[in-house]
Amino acid sequence: MVTVKQVQSKSDLKDFVKFPFSLYKGSPYWVPPIIKDEMESFDKSKNPVFENAEAEFFLAYKDNKIVGRIAAIINWLEVNDQGLKKMRFGWFDFVDDFEVSKALLDKVREIGIANQLDYMEGPVGFSNLDKVGVLIEGFDHIGTMITWYNHPYYQKHYEHHGLVKEKEYLENKFPAANADPKLFEKANELIKKRYGLREMNFEKSADIMPWVDKMFDLFNESYARLSSFVRITDIQKEYFKKKYISFINPEFIKFVVDEEDNLVAFAIVMPSFSEALQKANGKLFPFGVFHLLNAKKNSKDVIFYLIGIHPKYQNKGVTAVIFNEYHHTFKKRGVVNCIRTPELEENVAIRQMWKHFDPVTHKRRRTYKKEL
Repeated sequence: MVTVKQVQSKSDLKDFVKFPFSLYKGSPYWVPPIIKDEMESFDKSKNPVFENAEAEFFLAYKDNKIVGRIAAIINWLEVNDQGLKKMRFGWFDFVDDFEVSKALLDKVREIGIANQLDYMEGPVGFSNLDKVGVLIEGFDHIGTMITWYNHPYYQKHYEHHGLVKEKEYLENKFPAANADPKLFEKANELIKKRYGLREMNFEKSADIMPWVDKMFDLFNESYARLSSFVRITDIQKEYFKKKYISFINPEFIKFVVDEEDNLVAFAIVMPSFSEALQKANGKLFPFGVFHLLNAKKNSKDVIFYLIGIHPKYQNKGVTAVIFNEYHHTFKKRGVVNCIRTPELEENVAIRQMWKHFDPVTHKRRRTYKKEL
């Protein structure tokens, strides 16, 4: 018999965070989070997403052993501003037992009905900067710190319980050597001259900070048309600024501005921390922090985390300016592989942007939906 209990205490929450450590023990592909950071992201007094969202966390037990977990989430910005009566769920992990997965999904359904919502969708996080999608292809590739990994049996559980495909996301990668400078060096100069643009590079995180709010404003404007988009609020900007920006190599952040110093495009690339996080195994101390710092300095794999272009400049070749700058940085740093974060299958514009790099789709993931 399966029993589902709501997370009530800090000890319960730690059990929630640590469950995947046993579920994926020994996997060469699963990338563990830092336990302390994961705990803080669920702390309603620390994560500003809870200004506009609420969540309940559940653990499933069988024979007095934890066998599954799920987060039931309502983003009220999405419900009220966009009119999407969606019940979100995420951090959904479970053993290969249909009774377990059903019991957890039933909790999400109950909350959705109680709040008069129309449907449930997952796995998703609180916002667009969280992890998204259940992996359906690419199980033999190492994960990243910004994606979920899961066992192959997950998909059959979603479909067995009557959930249907809602959105599909593609993950692509390409060798840095594919970034032939001939493709963008000339275009770079032409685009800058035609539109009065210039690139901005950084050596210190402190120099980036005055621009971060503008960057998130541009992010909101760039992605507003996508069906899954929920805007980032001012309080979230401050949170992400403190938590993430100082952690990213300054030379991996590129801006493009116009003649009046208005930000028209940005890109954020991160070193791959996957192997370092596997070595850290959820803990920063005593040695985890050294693995992460080493990866920040020496990783030869990078992840294209975010790219935003003002709607006025989309389809005008501004990415040539960004790629030209990254070519110089990657060459200097000896970068070997470029990995892209999950991108909506429906986002044709982003695929067009990368076509000259001969990317290979190595993973696919989905969100699933069910009417309440």
